[in-house]
Amino acid sequence: MALNWFQKIKQGLTKTSSRLTDGVASIFTGKRRLDDEALEELEEVLIAADLGPAMAARMTAELAKTRFDKEISDQEVREAFADHVTSVLEPVAKPLDPKPDLKPHVVLVVGVNGSGKTTTIGKLAKRYREQGLSVMLAAGDTFRAAAVEQLKVWGDRTGVPVISRDTGTDAASLAFDALKEAKEAGVDILLIDTAGRLHNKANLMQELQKVVRVIGKQDETAPHDTIMVLDATVGQNALQQVSVFGDMVKVTGLVLTKLDGTAKGGVLVALADRFGLPVHAIGVGEQADDLRPFEARDFARGLMGLE
Repeated sequence: MALNWFQKIKQGLTKTSSRLTDGVASIFTGKRRLDDEALEELEEVLIAADLGPAMAARMTAELAKTRFDKEISDQEVREAFADHVTSVLEPVAKPLDPKPDLKPHVVLVVGVNGSGKTTTIGKLAKRYREQGLSVMLAAGDTFRAAAVEQLKVWGDRTGVPVISRDTGTDAASLAFDALKEAKEAGVDILLIDTAGRLHNKANLMQELQKVVRVIGKQDETAPHDTIMVLDATVGQNALQQVSVFGDMVKVTGLVLTKLDGTAKGGVLVALADRFGLPVHAIGVGEQADDLRPFEARDFARGLMGLE
C-alpha cells in the first residue's frame, strides 16, 4: 500500500523522532513531576536532535510555564513540543509557486556540492510540469561534468529542455543565454543550477555574484527567487552554510533534503528560528515524489513521533 505524505514524513523522520521519543520516554517513565532536573534533561534531548540550544531553552521554558511541578507523561510532553514547533514553523511554510506575471520566473538554486541541488531541481521541474507549467533548466555548475549530465537525465525524464555548455564555460554567460532562450520560448519557470565549491569561497562568491549581475542586465528584477538546498544530515552545520551563502547572494528560501537519512532533522526548526526564511519543500527519499511542499504541523508531529 502506498504511504500518504504524512506517513512518508513520519517514516522519513524516524531517526530523528526515535532520538526524541526515546529520550523523552526515558525521562518520563509513566508520569513524573516536571522539576528543574527533568527540564534540564529535556533540554539535552532537544539539543541532541539538533533543534539548537536557543530553541531547546525556549521550548522547555514554555512547557514549565504551565506544567512546572505538576505530573506529566512523555506523550503530553511531546504534544506540547509539537505545538510549539508548529507555531515556529507555520510562518515559514511557503511553497515556491511560480508567479504567472513573470515570464519566466527565474529561480537561482544554490548550496554546497553534495547537498542535493541538481536532484532537487529535477524534482521541482517534474512537479511544475505536472502542474501544466513550461520549464527550462540551466546547467550552471559548469565545472562538474557529472552535474551537467545529471541535469540532462532529469531533463529527458521530465521532457524539459536543458541549456548547457562545455565544461569550464563561464557560468554567468550560460545563465545569460539561458534567460534569453527562456524569454524567447515564453517558458513559465527557469531553474538555474550553480556551483557550490565552498573550499574556494572567494571564487565561488565572485561567480555567484557575477551570475546575479549578468541575469540582472536582461531583467533587473531577476533572479526572482534564490533558493538554497541544504542536506539535513549536516545538522547544525546547515546554519553556518546559510550564513555563508547569505553573504554571497540574497537567499530567499530553503529546501531541506535527505531528512530520511539523519537523526538531525530538528535542524529545520533551528533554521526557521534563526533565519525566518521560507521553507519551500522538504525531501524524505530518492523518488521524484519524495520532495513536497513543506507543511509545518505534519513535520512537527512527525518529528515528535505523533500521529
